[in-house]
Amino acid sequence: MILPVYVYGQPVLRKVAEDITPDYPNLNTLIENMFETMDKADGVGLAAPQIGLSIRVVVIDLDVLSDDRPEYKGFHKAYINAHVLEADGQEESIEEGCLSLPGIHESVNRMNRIRVKYMDENFVEHDEYVEGYLARVMQHEFEHLDGKLFIDHLSPLRKQMIKGKLNALLKGKTRCSYKIRPIK
Repeated sequence: MILPVYVYGQPVLRKVAEDITPDYPNLNTLIENMFETMDKADGVGLAAPQIGLSIRVVVIDLDVLSDDRPEYKGFHKAYINAHVLEADGQEESIEEGCLSLPGIHESVNRMNRIRVKYMDENFVEHDEYVEGYLARVMQHEFEHLDGKLFIDHLSPLRKQMIKGKLNALLKGKTRCSYKIRPIK
Protein backbone atom coordinates (compact mmCIF):
# COMPACT_ATOMS: atom_id res chain seq x y z
CA MET A 1 0.00 0.00 0.00
CA ILE A 2 1.34 3.41 -0.96
CA LEU A 3 1.39 5.75 2.02
CA PRO A 4 1.46 9.57 2.01
CA VAL A 5 4.87 11.14 2.61
CA TYR A 6 4.89 13.74 5.38
CA VAL A 7 6.40 17.01 4.20
CA TYR A 8 8.40 19.76 5.85
CA GLY A 9 6.59 21.29 8.80
CA GLN A 10 5.01 18.08 10.09
CA PRO A 11 6.04 17.75 13.77
CA VAL A 12 6.85 14.02 13.43
CA LEU A 13 9.82 14.95 11.20
CA ARG A 14 11.45 16.77 14.14
CA LYS A 15 10.92 14.12 16.82
CA VAL A 16 13.55 11.60 17.90
CA ALA A 17 12.16 8.21 16.89
CA GLU A 18 11.86 5.28 19.30
CA ASP A 19 13.48 1.86 19.02
CA ILE A 20 11.06 -0.99 18.43
CA THR A 21 10.94 -4.63 19.55
CA PRO A 22 10.41 -7.78 17.46
CA ASP A 23 6.74 -7.82 18.47
CA TYR A 24 6.01 -4.49 16.76
CA PRO A 25 2.62 -5.09 15.07
CA ASN A 26 2.64 -5.83 11.33
CA LEU A 27 6.30 -4.88 10.91
CA ASN A 28 6.79 -6.88 7.71
CA THR A 29 3.74 -5.25 6.13
CA LEU A 30 4.98 -1.84 7.22
CA ILE A 31 8.38 -2.47 5.61
CA GLU A 32 6.72 -3.68 2.37
CA ASN A 33 4.53 -0.55 2.35
CA MET A 34 7.57 1.66 2.94
CA PHE A 35 9.42 0.11 -0.02
CA GLU A 36 6.33 0.50 -2.22
CA THR A 37 5.88 4.13 -1.14
CA MET A 38 9.56 4.92 -1.73
CA ASP A 39 9.55 3.24 -5.15
CA LYS A 40 6.42 5.12 -6.25
CA ALA A 41 8.10 8.40 -5.26
CA ASP A 42 11.34 7.48 -7.08
CA GLY A 43 13.35 7.65 -3.86
CA VAL A 44 16.31 5.58 -2.75
CA GLY A 45 15.55 5.75 0.96
CA LEU A 46 12.62 6.32 3.30
CA ALA A 47 12.47 6.63 7.09
CA ALA A 48 9.38 5.83 9.16
CA PRO A 49 8.96 9.44 10.39
CA GLN A 50 8.44 10.38 6.74
CA ILE A 51 5.23 8.34 6.78
CA GLY A 52 4.17 9.67 10.17
CA LEU A 53 5.59 6.97 12.47
CA SER A 54 8.12 7.99 15.11
CA ILE A 55 9.92 4.64 15.10
CA ARG A 56 13.48 3.71 14.04
CA VAL A 57 12.80 1.93 10.74
CA VAL A 58 14.46 2.83 7.41
CA VAL A 59 14.32 1.23 3.98
CA ILE A 60 16.99 1.74 1.31
CA ASP A 61 16.95 0.51 -2.29
CA LEU A 62 20.01 1.34 -4.39
CA ASP A 63 19.31 -1.16 -7.17
CA VAL A 64 18.10 1.71 -9.39
CA LEU A 65 21.69 3.00 -9.43
CA SER A 66 23.21 -0.34 -10.45
CA ASP A 67 23.76 0.62 -14.10
CA ASP A 68 26.29 3.23 -12.95
CA ARG A 69 27.21 1.54 -9.69
CA PRO A 70 27.18 -2.25 -10.20
CA GLU A 71 28.01 -2.86 -6.52
CA TYR A 72 24.41 -1.90 -5.70
CA LYS A 73 22.79 -4.51 -7.95
CA GLY A 74 19.95 -6.07 -5.93
CA PHE A 75 20.54 -3.77 -2.93
CA HIS A 76 17.18 -3.66 -1.11
CA LYS A 77 17.42 -3.53 2.71
CA ALA A 78 15.51 -2.54 5.80
CA TYR A 79 17.25 -1.16 8.89
CA ILE A 80 15.65 -1.36 12.32
CA ASN A 81 16.77 0.61 15.39
CA ALA A 82 19.54 2.15 13.29
CA HIS A 83 22.19 4.47 14.69
CA VAL A 84 25.34 6.06 13.27
CA LEU A 85 28.06 5.39 15.86
CA GLU A 86 30.86 7.37 14.22
CA ALA A 87 31.73 9.15 11.01
CA ASP A 88 35.23 9.56 9.59
CA GLY A 89 37.13 9.47 6.33
CA GLN A 90 36.87 12.42 4.00
CA GLU A 91 34.15 15.02 3.86
CA GLU A 92 32.39 15.20 0.51
CA SER A 93 29.83 17.67 -0.79
CA ILE A 94 27.09 16.17 -2.97
CA GLU A 95 23.66 17.46 -3.89
CA GLU A 96 20.82 15.85 -1.92
CA GLY A 97 17.08 15.92 -2.10
CA CYS A 98 14.41 14.49 0.17
CA LEU A 99 10.91 13.14 -0.36
CA SER A 100 9.80 15.30 2.60
CA LEU A 101 11.21 18.42 0.92
CA PRO A 102 9.90 18.13 -2.65
CA GLY A 103 11.57 20.51 -5.09
CA ILE A 104 14.52 21.33 -2.85
CA HIS A 105 18.01 20.11 -3.74
CA GLU A 106 21.16 21.40 -2.06
CA SER A 107 24.79 20.37 -1.67
CA VAL A 108 25.46 18.79 1.71
CA ASN A 109 28.81 17.95 3.31
CA ARG A 110 28.99 14.44 4.76
CA MET A 111 31.74 12.05 5.74
CA ASN A 112 32.32 9.24 3.26
CA ARG A 113 32.78 6.51 5.90
CA ILE A 114 30.57 5.68 8.87
CA ARG A 115 30.12 3.00 11.48
CA VAL A 116 26.51 1.95 11.95
CA LYS A 117 24.62 -0.32 14.28
CA TYR A 118 21.22 -1.68 13.32
CA MET A 119 19.05 -4.77 13.23
CA ASP A 120 17.88 -6.44 10.06
CA GLU A 121 14.31 -7.61 9.44
CA ASN A 122 15.01 -10.75 11.51
CA PHE A 123 16.26 -8.62 14.43
CA VAL A 124 19.83 -9.83 13.95
CA GLU A 125 22.16 -7.08 15.17
CA HIS A 126 24.81 -5.66 12.83
CA ASP A 127 27.73 -3.34 13.62
CA GLU A 128 29.62 -2.41 10.48
CA TYR A 129 31.59 0.21 8.58
CA VAL A 130 30.01 1.57 5.42
CA GLU A 131 31.64 3.74 2.76
CA GLY A 132 30.77 5.76 -0.29
CA TYR A 133 27.30 6.53 -1.56
CA LEU A 134 25.59 4.07 0.80
CA ALA A 135 27.20 5.88 3.75
CA ARG A 136 25.70 9.15 2.48
CA VAL A 137 22.23 7.65 2.05
CA MET A 138 22.38 6.03 5.50
CA GLN A 139 23.42 9.32 7.12
CA HIS A 140 20.56 11.14 5.39
CA GLU A 141 17.94 8.53 6.32
CA PHE A 142 19.21 7.79 9.83
CA GLU A 143 19.17 11.53 10.61
CA HIS A 144 15.40 11.43 10.01
CA LEU A 145 15.28 9.08 13.02
CA ASP A 146 16.92 11.79 15.11
CA GLY A 147 14.53 14.52 14.00
CA LYS A 148 16.95 16.11 11.53
CA LEU A 149 16.65 17.05 7.86
CA PHE A 150 19.38 17.58 5.28
CA ILE A 151 18.64 21.33 5.26
CA ASP A 152 19.97 21.45 8.83
CA HIS A 153 23.46 21.11 7.30
CA LEU A 154 23.09 24.24 5.17
CA SER A 155 24.76 27.54 5.92
CA PRO A 156 22.55 30.40 7.14
CA LEU A 157 22.93 32.04 3.71
CA ARG A 158 21.75 28.91 1.84
CA LYS A 159 18.84 28.52 4.28
CA GLN A 160 17.85 32.12 3.60
CA MET A 161 18.00 31.48 -0.14
CA ILE A 162 15.52 28.55 0.09
CA LYS A 163 13.26 30.22 2.65
CA GLY A 164 10.60 30.92 0.02
CA LYS A 165 10.46 27.24 -0.99
CA LEU A 166 10.25 26.16 2.67
CA ASN A 167 7.44 28.64 3.32
CA ALA A 168 5.57 27.32 0.28
CA LEU A 169 5.83 23.79 1.73
CA LEU A 170 4.51 25.06 5.07
CA LYS A 171 1.52 26.56 3.24
CA GLY A 172 0.85 23.33 1.34
CA LYS A 173 1.82 24.90 -1.98
CA THR A 174 3.78 22.15 -3.63
CA ARG A 175 3.37 19.70 -6.45
CA CYS A 176 5.00 16.36 -6.74
CA SER A 177 4.33 13.04 -8.43
CA TYR A 178 3.65 11.13 -5.22
CA LYS A 179 1.07 11.24 -2.44
CA ILE A 180 2.01 13.68 0.34
CA ARG A 181 0.62 14.81 3.67
CA PRO A 182 1.19 18.56 3.95
CA ILE A 183 0.61 20.68 7.04
CA LYS A 184 -3.06 21.23 7.75
